[in-house]
Amino acid sequence: MDLTSMDDPCWFIRRIKPNTLGPNYAWCDPSGIYTDGKAFRACVDRLVQQFRTGTVEAVASVDAMGFNLGAAIALHLGVGHICVRKAGRICRPCLSQTYVNYSMREAEMEIGCDTVSPGCRVLLVDQWVETGGTALGAIRLLESAGAEVVGVATVAVERSPGGRELREKYKVGDCVPDEETQLQVDRHYLPWFDSLYGISEADMSLCMQGRRSWELNH
Repeated sequence: MDLTSMDDPCWFIRRIKPNTLGPNYAWCDPSGIYTDGKAFRACVDRLVQQFRTGTVEAVASVDAMGFNLGAAIALHLGVGHICVRKAGRICRPCLSQTYVNYSMREAEMEIGCDTVSPGCRVLLVDQWVETGGTALGAIRLLESAGAEVVGVATVAVERSPGGRELREKYKVGDCVPDEETQLQVDRHYLPWFDSLYGISEADMSLCMQGRRSWELNH
């Protein structure tokens, strides 16, 4: 498969790679998009075109992988970039928010108390939305600081309960080109995993079952 073919406007998602290390990891790794300049630009362009420049006054992104897309989108739009950090990383007074991440563990995120101006129209960016817990936590944090969250931009949103809630309440821009690809995302298997990486759908199913067992025991 030609990873650089631009016949498909979302060709760059074929740079997403499968989990090959077992149950302690997410089911896929989208970071291959960022290592190719054309792919990264195409991804950013796809997300930016779904939000009019005038409606976004700042971009906020989530520690850590959301920072890649968030900073690039903020630069493209010509607006500031707000880093939503994991707890304990900011050396000044903060606002904090607890949330449940994709591995179903409770965690805490924070931003500086003076980071957001009241009424600021913020686009939230994260790399991927699986359970929706991280994105919804970031939205609650930004809104508690006085921001107006005008949308969410991400590579993909799975149709989990949290993912559905995001789509119901906020404008969501993603890089999933059609319903067939969305169904593949939802079942945690992309068709090029086999042809490019030798990982069958049965392999992925076993990996995810192991992950769920691991989550229940930790």
